[in-house]
Amino acid sequence: MDAVMGLLSALPAQMRDPVLFAIPFFLLLLVMEWAAARRLEHLESEPHAARPSAADAHQRSAAGADQRSPAGAYQRRDAWTSLSMGLVSVVTTAAWKATALLGYAAIYAYLAPWQLPADRWYTWVIALLGVDLLFYAYHRAAHRVRLIWATHQAHHSSQYYNFATALRQKWNNSGEILMWIPLPLLGVPPWIVFASFSVNLVYQFWVHTERIDKLWRPIEFVFNTPSHHRVHHGMDAEYLDKNYGGILILWDRMFGSYQDELFRPHYGLTTQVDTFNIWTLQTHEYVKIARAVRSARGLRDKLGYVFGPPGWTPTRSTESVGSAAH
Repeated sequence: MDAVMGLLSALPAQMRDPVLFAIPFFLLLLVMEWAAARRLEHLESEPHAARPSAADAHQRSAAGADQRSPAGAYQRRDAWTSLSMGLVSVVTTAAWKATALLGYAAIYAYLAPWQLPADRWYTWVIALLGVDLLFYAYHRAAHRVRLIWATHQAHHSSQYYNFATALRQKWNNSGEILMWIPLPLLGVPPWIVFASFSVNLVYQFWVHTERIDKLWRPIEFVFNTPSHHRVHHGMDAEYLDKNYGGILILWDRMFGSYQDELFRPHYGLTTQVDTFNIWTLQTHEYVKIARAVRSARGLRDKLGYVFGPPGWTPTRSTESVGSAAH
């Protein structure tokens, strides 16, 4: 880990993406969680393990045949799929940022009415809050516009919820790149925009776990927590299209998309994609959109398949369609 940190420290200041520095800690926490999950599974499988109470047995019976793995469990192929997607995303995200840097620099230099100083605390506050609010807006759109959902759905494709799932990232960051444009237009230096989004992404790593229960109420009220984000990854009807916040859950409370955790969610997509092929996981929704557009008869239907909510069809009202692909 020291060698990795030393290598990253040698990079120029503007290239020291916080995500790169956080990778060793991501991997350390992932290994710790995986080891804890294996240990708990071993204890639960022992013959002398405590038998479930009558109330637990009744609850299981009432819930039906729920064959889910224990909370926080790992499945080897699923975890490796998430890790592989995360490694590719490091490269693709860097490419998207490099491309966006030219446009942001032009906006910052020629269109911004003022240029905020990079060495003042308020510039960082504006950047961090601005990125978090714009992330909320983008994230909400990603669950309501099918073309953007096609990019985002890969992150929701795992039926497990653990630190490995946090690394199951998309490869197409074009939507976020466009969403950040107001920040350089307001005079935030482009490299601070990128650094702030990296801080936002690093924060979101730790909320991908079932090992942490609800926290102190004031923290749960203000910040995105594992409890809030478990809801977001749930495919249950009560949880669809809820809790979009990155660092702050206040945006969801303010804009009516908040949902408390009522029970352990079922994870994944409402129509599961049963594959560990990382290319298929990233692209299958684009393929489905292309096929739907090709088979549609009129322009309205073609646009509906692209820009309507996930699951939209010409015979169904958009008011009744949620993230059906989620």
